[in-house]
Amino acid sequence: MPQGHLHPISRAILEIHDIFAEMGFEVAVGPEIETEWYNFDALNVPKDHPARDMQDTFWLEPLSERRLLRTHATSLSARTLAERKDAFPLRKIFPGKVFRNEATDATHEAQFFQLDGIYVDKGVSLAMLKGTLANFYKKFLGEGVELRFRPSFFGFTEPSVEIDIRFKGKWLEMLGGGMFHPNVLKAAGVDPEQWGGFIFGGGIDRVIMVKYGIDDIRLLYGGDLRLVNQF
Repeated sequence: MPQGHLHPISRAILEIHDIFAEMGFEVAVGPEIETEWYNFDALNVPKDHPARDMQDTFWLEPLSERRLLRTHATSLSARTLAERKDAFPLRKIFPGKVFRNEATDATHEAQFFQLDGIYVDKGVSLAMLKGTLANFYKKFLGEGVELRFRPSFFGFTEPSVEIDIRFKGKWLEMLGGGMFHPNVLKAAGVDPEQWGGFIFGGGIDRVIMVKYGIDDIRLLYGGDLRLVNQF
C-alpha cells in the first residue's frame, strides 16, 4: 500500500494492517470514551484494582456515570465479544489511541497507540498465539529480531505471557496476552465450554522505536517535522 510522507505511527498502523490481514485478521475501531464495564469489569479486573484509581485513569465528569478515557484497546475486545456472542470463529485487531494518567519518560507517554487482537474459535492454543505474534514481529522488524516469551499475569487471561524484544542491548517489554480467562467469556455471554481463544495487547509506539531506532517515545508526539519528514 503506497504510504508517501506519513507520520511514522500512521505508517506503522498501515503495515500492521497488512501483516495481520495475511493471517486472516480483520481491523476494527471503537470509542475512545469508554464505560467502566468494558474497560475493567468485563475484563475481570477487580473492583479494588489500582488501575481504577484517579492517579492511573482519566475519569470523566460527572463521575457518577463512570465514563473514562480508555486505558487500553482491550476494551474493544470486550465489546466485540459481547456484540458477536456465538458468531464465531473471529479474528480481529484493534489499533487505537489509549490514555494513562502517568508521568512521561523516554518509554512512557500519557497517551499512546496500542494494538490489541483476539482470535476466538474451537481448539485455539497458546502455541497458536506464540506463532501469530512471532510471525508479526519477524515481518515487522525483520527475521533477525530477538524476542522472548515469559510467564506473566493479567486478569483477563489464563495462562498469561509477556513478550520482550532485544533493543540496544536490553530487553524491552512489548506486549502481553494469553488465553481468554473463562470469566471474560462469561461476561460477554460466550460459553467458555464451547469457545476459547487468545487475546493480546501492546504498544505500537514501542515497536516503532525498535524498528527505527528512536530513543525517546516523546519524539513521536512532539510535532517536529524533522522527524516526520524522514518518513
